[in-house]
Amino acid sequence: MTLVEAARWAPSAANRQPWRLVWALRGEAGFAAIAAALNPTNRIWADKAAVLIALASKDTSPDAGGSEVANHWSAFDTGAAWASLALQAEAMGLAAHAMGGFDPAALAAAVGLPDGHTLRAVVAAGHRGATADLPEALRAREVPSPRRPLAEIAFRGRFPAAR
Repeated sequence: MTLVEAARWAPSAANRQPWRLVWALRGEAGFAAIAAALNPTNRIWADKAAVLIALASKDTSPDAGGSEVANHWSAFDTGAAWASLALQAEAMGLAAHAMGGFDPAALAAAVGLPDGHTLRAVVAAGHRGATADLPEALRAREVPSPRRPLAEIAFRGRFPAAR
């Protein structure tokens, strides 16, 4: 619940808080349903997580008059909730891994996704397992992901001219 609470406190545009989380612990029917919607590669290791969390965002929010209008920031804000959850997991000595490899229709059915919501990711969280327990093809991927140099992603004043 501490991870979910961290997501709850994430910043959001106009404090709309469009993120929605459905979570289940390993051994529960909800966990099995979420896991079944993952692609086979993700299932290899996600089945061993302590918790699976489906993240979705509500696509609309009320305007000043109370009418539901498109919330163009819902994906961005849900990403902030994911980041808050991930940082909290790290602070607690846990691993949290977001996955986009899932069948959207199967996951929507598994979590009872309401109309007007978009699934964004599934997060597996828990204590990091031993790399040796993974199939050989996945072991090589268990290294820090490389990052682009700052000169490729951050620009002072404006984007550089296209080349």
